[in-house]
Order: sequence, then C-alpha cells, then structure tokens
Amino acid sequence: MTGDASDEVLVERRGAAGLLTLNRPKALNALDLGMVRRLRAALDAWGEDPGVTRIVLRGTGRAFCAGGDLRRIHDIAKAAGPAAVDVFWREEYALNTLIHRYPKPIVSLIDGIVMGGGVGLSLHGSNRVAGERYAFAMPEVSIGFFPDVGATYALPRLPGAFGTYLALTGERVGPGDGLAFGLATHAVPAASFEAITETLAAGGPVEEALEQAPGHDAPPPGPLHAARALIDACFSAESVAAVLARLDAAAAQGSDFAARTAATIRTRSPTSLAVAFAQMRRGGSMSFPEAMLTEYRIVTRILQGHDFYEGVRAVIIDKHGAPRWQPDSLDAVAPAAVEAYFAPLPDEPRFG
Repeated sequence: MTGDASDEVLVERRGAAGLLTLNRPKALNALDLGMVRRLRAALDAWGEDPGVTRIVLRGTGRAFCAGGDLRRIHDIAKAAGPAAVDVFWREEYALNTLIHRYPKPIVSLIDGIVMGGGVGLSLHGSNRVAGERYAFAMPEVSIGFFPDVGATYALPRLPGAFGTYLALTGERVGPGDGLAFGLATHAVPAASFEAITETLAAGGPVEEALEQAPGHDAPPPGPLHAARALIDACFSAESVAAVLARLDAAAAQGSDFAARTAATIRTRSPTSLAVAFAQMRRGGSMSFPEAMLTEYRIVTRILQGHDFYEGVRAVIIDKHGAPRWQPDSLDAVAPAAVEAYFAPLPDEPRFG
C-alpha cells in the first residue's frame, strides 16, 4: 500500500505558501498510503508554522487526482482480505477531516480530472480553482463502491438535489457547472496557475490573488445547470426507484436528458445506488466527523461484499464495462441490508 511518496508528492516551502504537488502523472495522481502520509505530515507541520499562511495544492499531468488507487486496493484486499487495506481508509479519512478543519486557506489548482480521493483533497479546502479542463466526478457507484472522502457531508449541501444526482450517476461536471453549483470557487486558465502560486507565495490576500489572476472569469453555466429544474424534480424523490420513475416519465414527455440519465443509473450497482441514496438523505444533518465515521462503516462492509471486486474487475481490469452485480436489481436490495452498512463496528476510529 505504500510507495516511495517522496517523488510522488513534492513538498516545497515557497515564501508564505506551502506547496504540495501530486506527482504521479502516469497513474493520474491516484493516491496510495504513502502519498496520504506525506500530505498529512506536510499539513501537520505547516499548520504549526506561523511563516506558512496558506497551502497550494496542485497536480502534474492531465489530472489533478483521479482518486485512490482502487486497482491496487482491490488486488491487496482480494489476496489478503479487507483488513489488509483498513489502514488506508483510516488515514485517508483522517486526512480529509484535517483538510476540512485546517486553520489556514487551502487553494487547490485543478485542471483535468478530479475524482474520488482527489475530491477529498480539494473540495473541503477553502478555495477550488478550476482550469479549462476541470472535470469533477464521483463515479464510485459504477464500480460497486460508494461516494466517500467526505461526500456524505458535502454532496447533500450542494444546491437542490444536485448532490444526489452526482452520487447516483457519477457524471462529470465541467468548469461552468462546477462554478455554478459551488464545486469550484474560481475559474482561471491553467496557464495562470504558476502566476497564482507566485502571488500567493508573496503573501498577499488569498481572495485578491485569485480574483486578480490573469484570465480570471466566470464561464457560463453548462448543461447540468440548464437541467437543474429537472434534476431537482426527479432526484428529490423518496427512493432510487422513485427517481427512476420520475426520469422515465420525463423521458416519455420527450426529455433526452432524462432518458440518458435513467439509462446511466440502470448500469450502476443496485447496492451502491441504495447505499449512496441513503447517504444523501442522512448526510445533510451530520457533522463532518460523523460523516467520515459513517463512511468508514460503509467502506468496511463494501469490502466484505461482492460488487466492489466485480466492478473493479469489469471496469478497470478487464475494461469491458459489463459487471455482474449481486443482487442485480434494485427490487432485490433489502432495506435491512442497506441499513446494515450504517451500523456501528466493534473497533471504530475517531475523526476529528
């Protein structure tokens, strides 16, 4: 679970800024345990350093961070059992919690893919700057997993039912929609990221550095914002089945967006859909530490089941994209089985 993180996370003090660069471009900067620990160590040190007044987080290559290294997690857990990867979840979720309560601004410069674990690194900080290739997604239900790294807390707090839409579909969000829905706080061309970093290192006000960056502009909202009324109407339903029924009704009235969305959901793991829907309904009333503990309970049960291993095999390893889910329909997912994912565990960590 631990690689040589000294090359995979570059740690640099530049003036008033602590600069963290994810540097695993061939793996789309996917996180492993060594990277999590290196990030945590740097943030802990800079949190106590009065000379560091802000953090800058960025990635090399065509991704900010595509998530956790789920192929590696799959292989280890399948060979040695879920307990062999338990330390990764405990430490990644603790890092997410630290970022959420961090006493200094954390500015994430995001150009390209930001998914899963990359969302956990960036979304809970103070500023998320979207470059022109910004592509946000939480696609976990497509591989039999669930939206974690603080999604239980963050997604239900997005406008309307947009968080539930993201959790159940895993669809990508571009910079215009990211800004419109609050996933991003600023939009700046990626060519200006180095200039932003230098301005932040000089120690001036963070908001001023971002708003006065070359090319700073608000791109127009994208296609998801245009479908906001339909998303709210359908994804505010009382169950996944009811969401699908509303989408089907809208599709029958001629909505191509509703038809495509319903078709996408029907390819996802039924168990993951039911768990994610329950997360979205519960998470809005949880504190961040409560949300992280909930996710730890869920991930422990997910790795004891079937769909995660099947999803990774079908989508990431074999790449045919046709997993065989168990159970294979929403009707076959018992409410008691969903409830069991949220039940306390005998040995639970504390977050926060």
